[in-house]
Parts: sequence; C-alpha cells; structure tokens
Amino acid sequence: MPLQLTAVFMKVPQGCVAFVEELPGANTQAETLEAARENLNEAVALVLEANRALSEESIAGAEVIREKLIVSAA
Repeated sequence: MPLQLTAVFMKVPQGCVAFVEELPGANTQAETLEAARENLNEAVALVLEANRALSEESIAGAEVIREKLIVSAA
C-alpha cells in the first residue's frame, strides 16, 4: 500500500484550518472545507518541492545514489 498522509481539518470562526500531521509546514486555511482541501493539496506539493530544492543544494557536487522509496503502511 502506498504512503498515506493524514489531513486534519478544524473549523474556526474564519472558516477552516488544515494541516498534514506527518508533514510539517503543509498547512493552510480557507473559508470553506472544500477550499481548504484544495489548498492543502497545493501546500503539500509546495513543501515537497521546497524540500527537494533544499536537498539538491545540500548535495550539490556530491556522489549520490538515488532510488524510488515506497513506504509501507505502519
């Protein structure tokens, strides 16, 4: 089974706050639950993209091995 993350949605007076438990930095807020879901998907993509860029910078010039990682459900 592929990796699954946990999205948490919390109603607040301004609408909805959302975050991913397993991915620090992936959070958002919106006026509606549907908008929060859409925003959260984008937030996850942006966090992964930023982490990938930081990793590229930190290993620049180094000899590395890259391979796909499939995480089994815990």
